[in-house]
Amino acid sequence: MRTDRHTSATAVAHPNIALIKYWGKRDEQLMVPCADSLSMTLDVLPTTTTVHLAPEAPADSVTLDGSPARGEARQRVVGFLDLLRERAGRAEPAVVDTRNAAPTGAGLASSASGFAALALAGAAAYGLALDRTALSRLARRGSVSAARSLFGGFAICHAGPGSGEAADLGSYAEPVAAPAFDPALVIALVDPGAKAVSSRSAMRRTVDTSPLHRAWAASCAADLAELRAALPRGDLDAVGEIAERNALGMHATMLAARPAVRYLSPATVSVLDGVLRLRADGVPAYATMDAGPNVKVLCHPADAARVADAVRDAAPGCTVLTARRGPGARLRTEAER
Repeated sequence: MRTDRHTSATAVAHPNIALIKYWGKRDEQLMVPCADSLSMTLDVLPTTTTVHLAPEAPADSVTLDGSPARGEARQRVVGFLDLLRERAGRAEPAVVDTRNAAPTGAGLASSASGFAALALAGAAAYGLALDRTALSRLARRGSVSAARSLFGGFAICHAGPGSGEAADLGSYAEPVAAPAFDPALVIALVDPGAKAVSSRSAMRRTVDTSPLHRAWAASCAADLAELRAALPRGDLDAVGEIAERNALGMHATMLAARPAVRYLSPATVSVLDGVLRLRADGVPAYATMDAGPNVKVLCHPADAARVADAVRDAAPGCTVLTARRGPGARLRTEAER
């Protein structure tokens, strides 16, 4: 549905960290994941994106962190703008300015916050009136994880049934209630650089060549059911154990790809060993990782400072941040711009 015409909109979205991963798509064009996923939206490292319609411009302009976007990064944004224009029945080029507080492409979910912000700001600028479910379907077309960043706290992204239009309609995110679960997430940024292999390329290679992927993807359904039962109980040990095994299993499927995709660095392994030492000392701490070398550690808020110190000891020189549950994506008001 179209609303009144606007010319500019700014949105802010936060990254989310998947506790149950999806790692792989069954439809690359529609960006439909091969499995359900569940995540926690963070209160740190937001993305701020402004979309300004420019009818007189010869083409779209895309700026990322103050520099013109190039290559795949630009193509993904322009492709998403084309999708917005098709749905809105409009043709104006746009000027897009995106600012990430997190390093881009380092495995810190910048694509999740980025495309959530772009979906929200772009829909407003092009005059599309969409509810949150429709917005999550739209954001998914840019990045599957972006569907979850539209929601605060915990969110699940459904893989949906079938193929084609049925899959597109059935794959969306929605919030998951977890009133008794409010952990801290200590982030160990051991390498802020962009990954040598993009998540998209790594997923494709893993799905196509790893003999372990099908079994891991099937195990995600059981992991998800157990985790959803543990969240309302506020059971950190259960949530942490499930999230850690799910993440390590995902990285195992990548290591078994032909050729292998290896994101784990020596510093990553040192941090993982540090987490094991914390548990041996009686501190409930559990690791998860996305597609990159950086480690996130779930723990009780009261233990966050001790966990952060252990992470620094394990990987000297790394940057450490502590996050809590964060808000959903929102449009900035005129007064805030």
